[in-house]
Amino acid sequence: MRPLRALAAALSLLAAACATSGTGRPQEGRLSPDAPPDRPVHIAGKSPAKTLASWRALIAPYVAKARETYPDAKRRYLAGLPSGETFFVTTILSDPEGRFEQVFVLVDHIEDGVVTGRIFSDVGTVRGYKARDVYRFPETDVVDWLISKPDGSEEGNVVGKFIDGLPSQGGAL
Repeated sequence: MRPLRALAAALSLLAAACATSGTGRPQEGRLSPDAPPDRPVHIAGKSPAKTLASWRALIAPYVAKARETYPDAKRRYLAGLPSGETFFVTTILSDPEGRFEQVFVLVDHIEDGVVTGRIFSDVGTVRGYKARDVYRFPETDVVDWLISKPDGSEEGNVVGKFIDGLPSQGGAL
């Protein structure tokens, strides 16, 4: 095989590997038009570090519930979800200025305690990230999980449902 042809074949295999989920199937990241809309909540505080700590304390009971059921959701994802179902996790991004934002990540792969996926939220607060960026992070940073169904229903999203009940303007922490 010619060196250029071998390189092209290797790059093709690498691209295919990067585009597949942990199950070997790509996750298209399509949501049903009937899926509940995302309702961002903006929280302000005097100190970004104190605001993040207060936010984590506020959502802690819901994060605990989500983490209890995460292993089973992960197992089902790795075994292969039914056609049309999509697996997301949420995590918190932060930047050097201390700003933070909770985002959905479309999971492409989970291995050795590391989630690899694509940011599936419009990032509006934290600098250095944007929607569709590849993002890798430890599973210990998973805040919540969600399986989106073709009919628009969802499974999981414990923290998200709590956030949906907050006033959309948020407030101060």
